Amino acid sequence: MGRHAFQRLLMAIPVLLGVVLVGFLLMQVVPSDPAVVRAGPSATPDVVAAIRRDMGLDEPLYQQFGIYLWRLLHGDLGVSIINNVPVMQELGNTVGPTLELMFASLIWAIPLGIALGTAGAYWRGTVVDRIITAIAVAGGSIPVFFLGLLLIWYVGFKLQLLPFTGRAGPLWTSEGLQAIALPAIALGGTFIGPVARMTRTAVLDVLGVDHVRTARAKGLGEFRVVTRHALRNALIPVVTLIGLQIGFLLGGAVVTETVFSWPGVGRLAVGAILSADFPMAQGTIIVLSLGFIIINLVVDVLYAALDPRMRTG
Repeated sequence: MGRHAFQRLLMAIPVLLGVVLVGFLLMQVVPSDPAVVRAGPSATPDVVAAIRRDMGLDEPLYQQFGIYLWRLLHGDLGVSIINNVPVMQELGNTVGPTLELMFASLIWAIPLGIALGTAGAYWRGTVVDRIITAIAVAGGSIPVFFLGLLLIWYVGFKLQLLPFTGRAGPLWTSEGLQAIALPAIALGGTFIGPVARMTRTAVLDVLGVDHVRTARAKGLGEFRVVTRHALRNALIPVVTLIGLQIGFLLGGAVVTETVFSWPGVGRLAVGAILSADFPMAQGTIIVLSLGFIIINLVVDVLYAALDPRMRTG
């Protein structure tokens, strides 16, 4: 198991380097000039040129990338062009709220998705199964921004039940729970459909294997066969899907944080790109990509733990 995890970790390093390279090159093709952004619209050409020299923008592109990599290895992500604050400090203030939003979205969406998929497999072919399938398809098809705007309009404006803008505090406070409720519902709502459909398909596939037929032959009820024998073995593909969906959920968090003005990494990334704050934009790209890589690495290890055959791959 340790060897498998180490191999996957080594494979993740070139992926992260590729992400850093792509993020660096993307910032080079943006029409805005970082030196002009930092100097301001009224700065003279001499001032802009001096700032370009200070920022190393007059060096060849490969030298700029080498300097950027060297600074990354030392934990230096640069300084924001807009507010002159270290990028690492800004990211440290926003990673926590993003993790809170992810946790609050997954803690209810994963169990509900697995429960709906298992219920659909148990009552396969019935009206309940069709309703669950329709809910799963609709949940996976609705864009997260549309669901968020719908919750803001109906729950926030019309019913005035929950706040819908900003973060009021940590999750362990009542104000924090109320503030995160709508963003978590919007983000987690798009997660239920894929998990429910995969769980239903996986459980139905396992119901036809030998040990499940043996359990039925022993006289066990269908509910116990599905929940205790089929679901346990069906969780391998479900865990894989959950890991992949959590990675894609980071992209949904960017939209959700923007819609609900949630002070996370996604909202910080959008603001940095719109304001041409290149160091901040590159830092947020690295953090979001690193989160995606770590999630997939953890899923890969869990997959090997659930299925020993994968450890020899």
